[in-house]
Amino acid sequence: MTRSTAGPTEAGRIVEYGRVVSVHLAPVAGAPTYSVAQARAVAGRGLASDRNYWAGDGPRRPGRGSGRASGVCDVTLIEIEALEALARETAIELSPAQCRRNVVCQGIRLNPLVGTEFRVGGVTLRGLRLSEPCVRLEQLTRPGLVRGLLHRGGLRAEIVHGGPIHVGDPVGHGGDLTVRAPTNPPAPLRRPPRTEEHRP
Repeated sequence: MTRSTAGPTEAGRIVEYGRVVSVHLAPVAGAPTYSVAQARAVAGRGLASDRNYWAGDGPRRPGRGSGRASGVCDVTLIEIEALEALARETAIELSPAQCRRNVVCQGIRLNPLVGTEFRVGGVTLRGLRLSEPCVRLEQLTRPGLVRGLLHRGGLRAEIVHGGPIHVGDPVGHGGDLTVRAPTNPPAPLRRPPRTEEHRP
């Protein structure tokens, strides 16, 4: 799949951009994800109606623990090209919904965005760490998935400036993006506050 790039910016950086091909939420941990046309990103909390949305009082507390599944993030992203490569190389066909990432992108490399602020439409995110596949995800899908998606399982990010994320929105860094006009976001799911552990 050809990645989209533009020319150097005035600072000498290359503008790289892609687009959102699908958005996925799950109401609780372990529940199947479902596709939405848009989701509301809230700084310090996550995506409204998602299982990882922080509904507690005050800001989300920093994550604890170690290992691939440790820590907390507001949103997860993955490249559709990674899922296509997984199918080619291992015969494991994983749909965007089955990979359990919130935002599926096309045409942009996510791994280099660790430690970098970037935009998804009008929302600003900051890459935190790679979202390596975990054993729980493999249990929910197919054996061999952890090895097949190692180092290409996507990106965990925090929301710096919130707003709606739409299917079709540009994703990029290093230059201006064309952002569609915002529309009314979906109402958040009402449920009790939960702990801050990131759930697959």
